[in-house]
Amino acid sequence: DYHFRKPNKADGADVWEMIKDTGVLDLNSSYSYLMWCEIFSDTSIVAVRENKIVGFISGFINPNSPDTLFIWQVAVNESERGRGLGTQMLFQLIERPICEDVHYVEATISPSNKPSQHLFRGLARKLDTDCHVSDYFASTDFPQEGHEDEKMFRIGPF
Repeated sequence: DYHFRKPNKADGADVWEMIKDTGVLDLNSSYSYLMWCEIFSDTSIVAVRENKIVGFISGFINPNSPDTLFIWQVAVNESERGRGLGTQMLFQLIERPICEDVHYVEATISPSNKPSQHLFRGLARKLDTDCHVSDYFASTDFPQEGHEDEKMFRIGPF
Protein backbone atom coordinates (compact mmCIF):
# COMPACT_ATOMS: atom_id res chain seq x y z
CA ASP A 1 0.00 0.00 0.00
CA TYR A 2 2.95 2.33 0.54
CA HIS A 3 5.43 3.79 -1.89
CA PHE A 4 8.80 4.58 -0.28
CA ARG A 5 11.19 7.11 -1.76
CA LYS A 6 13.83 9.67 -1.02
CA PRO A 7 12.34 13.03 -0.13
CA ASN A 8 13.04 16.16 -2.16
CA LYS A 9 12.71 19.83 -1.38
CA ALA A 10 9.18 19.89 -2.81
CA ASP A 11 8.22 17.58 0.09
CA GLY A 12 9.54 19.91 2.79
CA ALA A 13 6.32 21.86 3.38
CA ASP A 14 4.17 18.72 3.55
CA VAL A 15 6.62 17.08 5.95
CA TRP A 16 6.60 20.19 8.17
CA GLU A 17 2.77 20.15 8.23
CA MET A 18 2.66 16.44 9.07
CA ILE A 19 5.12 16.84 11.94
CA LYS A 20 3.23 19.88 13.23
CA ASP A 21 0.00 17.86 13.14
CA THR A 22 1.47 15.05 15.27
CA GLY A 23 1.46 17.42 18.23
CA VAL A 24 4.15 15.35 19.95
CA LEU A 25 7.34 15.79 17.96
CA ASP A 26 9.62 18.80 18.31
CA LEU A 27 8.64 21.03 15.40
CA ASN A 28 11.70 22.48 13.74
CA SER A 29 11.61 25.40 11.32
CA SER A 30 10.07 24.87 7.90
CA TYR A 31 13.50 25.73 6.50
CA SER A 32 15.06 22.79 8.34
CA TYR A 33 12.62 20.36 6.70
CA LEU A 34 13.39 21.79 3.28
CA MET A 35 17.07 21.21 4.05
CA TRP A 36 16.48 17.67 5.35
CA CYS A 37 14.48 16.76 2.27
CA GLU A 38 17.07 18.25 -0.08
CA ILE A 39 20.50 17.69 1.49
CA PHE A 40 19.90 14.55 3.58
CA SER A 41 17.56 12.79 1.14
CA ASP A 42 19.83 9.76 0.76
CA THR A 43 19.44 8.94 4.46
CA SER A 44 15.86 10.13 4.88
CA ILE A 45 12.61 8.66 3.58
CA VAL A 46 9.00 9.47 2.87
CA ALA A 47 6.16 6.99 2.71
CA VAL A 48 3.41 7.88 0.28
CA ARG A 49 -0.09 6.44 0.19
CA GLU A 50 -2.73 7.61 -2.26
CA ASN A 51 -0.45 10.48 -3.39
CA LYS A 52 -0.10 11.81 0.18
CA ILE A 53 2.98 11.74 2.41
CA VAL A 54 1.97 9.67 5.43
CA GLY A 55 5.38 8.95 6.91
CA PHE A 56 8.80 10.59 7.18
CA ILE A 57 12.12 9.74 8.75
CA SER A 58 15.01 12.17 8.84
CA GLY A 59 18.41 10.65 9.34
CA PHE A 60 22.09 11.03 8.59
CA ILE A 61 25.24 8.98 8.75
CA ASN A 62 27.14 10.28 11.74
CA PRO A 63 30.39 11.86 10.46
CA ASN A 64 32.11 10.81 13.70
CA SER A 65 30.86 7.22 13.36
CA PRO A 66 30.47 6.29 9.68
CA ASP A 67 29.03 2.90 10.66
CA THR A 68 26.07 4.60 12.39
CA LEU A 69 22.81 5.91 10.96
CA PHE A 70 21.42 8.52 13.33
CA ILE A 71 17.64 8.90 13.17
CA TRP A 72 16.55 12.44 13.97
CA GLN A 73 12.76 12.13 13.70
CA VAL A 74 10.20 9.49 12.85
CA ALA A 75 6.76 10.79 11.91
CA VAL A 76 3.75 8.72 10.98
CA ASN A 77 0.42 10.26 10.09
CA GLU A 78 -2.20 9.45 12.73
CA SER A 79 -4.30 7.56 10.16
CA GLU A 80 -1.41 5.13 9.56
CA ARG A 81 -0.30 4.40 13.11
CA GLY A 82 -0.28 0.82 14.31
CA ARG A 83 0.45 -0.61 10.86
CA GLY A 84 4.21 -1.03 11.21
CA LEU A 85 5.00 1.89 8.92
CA GLY A 86 7.83 3.22 11.11
CA THR A 87 9.55 -0.18 11.04
CA GLN A 88 9.06 -0.51 7.29
CA MET A 89 10.65 2.91 6.72
CA LEU A 90 13.62 2.04 8.96
CA PHE A 91 14.24 -1.20 7.05
CA GLN A 92 13.95 0.63 3.72
CA LEU A 93 16.61 3.09 4.94
CA ILE A 94 19.14 0.58 6.24
CA GLU A 95 18.83 -1.45 3.04
CA ARG A 96 19.87 1.49 0.83
CA PRO A 97 23.31 1.31 -0.81
CA ILE A 98 24.47 4.41 1.11
CA CYS A 99 24.00 2.39 4.33
CA GLU A 100 26.12 -0.54 3.13
CA ASP A 101 28.70 0.13 5.87
CA VAL A 102 26.13 0.96 8.56
CA HIS A 103 26.03 -1.52 11.45
CA TYR A 104 24.27 0.62 14.07
CA VAL A 105 21.17 2.79 14.28
CA GLU A 106 20.97 5.50 16.93
CA ALA A 107 18.19 7.80 18.07
CA THR A 108 17.52 9.94 21.09
CA ILE A 109 14.16 9.39 22.75
CA SER A 110 12.50 11.07 25.70
CA PRO A 111 11.27 8.87 28.57
CA SER A 112 7.61 9.68 27.87
CA ASN A 113 7.81 8.76 24.17
CA LYS A 114 6.74 5.13 24.56
CA PRO A 115 5.85 4.62 20.86
CA SER A 116 9.40 5.52 19.76
CA GLN A 117 10.92 3.35 22.48
CA HIS A 118 8.75 0.47 21.27
CA LEU A 119 9.74 1.14 17.64
CA PHE A 120 13.49 1.02 18.29
CA ARG A 121 13.36 -1.90 20.73
CA GLY A 122 11.29 -3.73 18.11
CA LEU A 123 13.85 -2.91 15.43
CA ALA A 124 16.57 -4.48 17.59
CA ARG A 125 14.45 -7.63 18.02
CA LYS A 126 13.75 -7.86 14.28
CA LEU A 127 17.46 -7.41 13.54
CA ASP A 128 18.30 -9.96 16.27
CA THR A 129 20.72 -7.56 17.92
CA ASP A 130 21.16 -5.45 21.03
CA CYS A 131 19.48 -2.21 22.07
CA HIS A 132 21.61 -0.23 24.52
CA VAL A 133 20.03 2.74 26.25
CA SER A 134 22.13 5.42 27.92
CA ASP A 135 21.83 8.99 29.15
CA TYR A 136 22.51 11.58 26.45
CA PHE A 137 20.93 15.03 26.84
CA ALA A 138 19.71 16.22 30.21
CA SER A 139 16.68 18.49 30.41
CA THR A 140 19.05 21.22 31.66
CA ASP A 141 20.99 21.06 28.37
CA PHE A 142 18.03 22.62 26.53
CA PRO A 143 17.60 26.40 26.39
CA GLN A 144 13.95 26.31 27.39
CA GLU A 145 12.37 24.77 30.47
CA GLY A 146 10.07 21.82 30.11
CA HIS A 147 12.06 19.68 27.66
CA GLU A 148 12.56 16.15 28.89
CA ASP A 149 15.84 14.30 29.10
CA GLU A 150 16.80 12.44 25.93
CA LYS A 151 18.10 8.88 26.16
CA MET A 152 20.37 7.46 23.46
CA PHE A 153 19.09 4.23 21.92
CA ARG A 154 21.85 2.35 20.08
CA ILE A 155 20.78 -0.66 18.04
CA GLY A 156 23.39 -3.05 16.70
CA PRO A 157 25.62 -4.37 15.50
CA PHE A 158 23.74 -5.84 12.56
